[in-house]
Amino acid sequence: MIFNYLNDDTICAIASPHGMGAVSLLRISGSGSLEIIQKIFKPKRSKLDIMDAESHKQFFGTIHDNEYEIDEVLVSIFRAPHSYTGETSAEISCHGSPYIQQKLIELLISTGCRMAEPGEFTMRAFANGRFDLAQAEAVADLIASQSKAAHQIAMKQMRGGFSTKIKNLRQQLIDFSSLIELELDFAEEDVEFADRKAFFVLINDLKTEITLLIDSFKAGNVIKNGIPVAIIGKPNVGKSTLLNAILNEEKAIVSEIPGTTRDAIEDTIIIGGYSFRFIDTAGLRDSDDTIENMGIGRTYQKMEQASIILYVCDLTTMNKDTTDEILNEFRSHIDDENKLFILVVNKADLMEEIPSHFAEFVELETVFVSAKRKENIHLLADSLLNAVKSLNLNTDTIVSNTRHYQALKEALSSIESVEKGFQSGLPTDLASIDIRQALYHLGTITGQITNDEVLGNIFGKFCIGK
Repeated sequence: MIFNYLNDDTICAIASPHGMGAVSLLRISGSGSLEIIQKIFKPKRSKLDIMDAESHKQFFGTIHDNEYEIDEVLVSIFRAPHSYTGETSAEISCHGSPYIQQKLIELLISTGCRMAEPGEFTMRAFANGRFDLAQAEAVADLIASQSKAAHQIAMKQMRGGFSTKIKNLRQQLIDFSSLIELELDFAEEDVEFADRKAFFVLINDLKTEITLLIDSFKAGNVIKNGIPVAIIGKPNVGKSTLLNAILNEEKAIVSEIPGTTRDAIEDTIIIGGYSFRFIDTAGLRDSDDTIENMGIGRTYQKMEQASIILYVCDLTTMNKDTTDEILNEFRSHIDDENKLFILVVNKADLMEEIPSHFAEFVELETVFVSAKRKENIHLLADSLLNAVKSLNLNTDTIVSNTRHYQALKEALSSIESVEKGFQSGLPTDLASIDIRQALYHLGTITGQITNDEVLGNIFGKFCIGK
């Protein structure tokens, strides 16, 4: 997809969700915005001249197609450069009838607008210096955010927190690189302008900062897409009933027949501002059923993918041996030491009291529930929120974008090559190549270095009106 952001077209689009609603919003941006509004808008204040209207003001009136009155509207004016796109812009708030929306779009196009391409408003904001590329991508994340945590990450990135850190890292490398390049100009005189000891300190600092950002991607990806929680256990211990109790709906089929759940069932719920993606899995047991065994295989896959595992067991059948069996089963299938486990002891309503010796042989955090009666589900929610804290999801700067993650890994690799080059006595002109590569990869994150293909791929995923 090719953007026409360098031309002088005036673009328009519906910025509110499609369909019928109380109010709809249409956006216009470009140098011809006010002239187009003036042609179709009749303000109630008859002496008002739209061409002289103040920026950031709203005006009430009607939209006309010649003598045909389409709707009563509010028109908002934004003069360049103080608008979302950095261009002179206008917004029309009309009634939410699909007919009215369509008529207004047709009228705007016939009067001189063209339909905006996906993401073109934000693309123009980027082209006009209103956002850097990382901030522009955060706009899409903000629109897609479905939890408080995802919203907070997107807001921080849109306000430039992540961009500032990347630009600072890049500037430090540029400062040193300029001295290296100066040495190349005086190569025949064998002089050193760049302090090598200071350089190794800088390299170490850069590696530390970039590694922290790379390591934060796991947390950022979890927040963005929902914290994956696998519900596992033996057949008939109440895994599906527990999922239904957590979601407060009959999502999974519940049956006394072992092996009812043969494939992973997923759904998402917000708890304490975090999005949790719960995965109900097939019961773990030896089976001669080919399809059930396929489901059990997927259970182990989901265990690997999950950040938190809820191992559900039946209190009425638990003893020292079965508990040890559960713990050994964990260890045989999970290599990740950071995997968080919560033991969910179900059917607690069938016991008069919890055995006093239970805590002596259970090594995991344990929550007693009755999934059938939906008892103590709030305690399980508390345990999940406590588990989130141990995932270090509250880091100030978190990487949640795969493109940024890949660019940081490439930058780190180049910086490590620079370090090895200087340690091994590599000529300055060859070492400078790796420095330029590191600068390139850091620059692609904020858009200081980019190309049309990358921009088209990024902004093409935006909605039309943004």
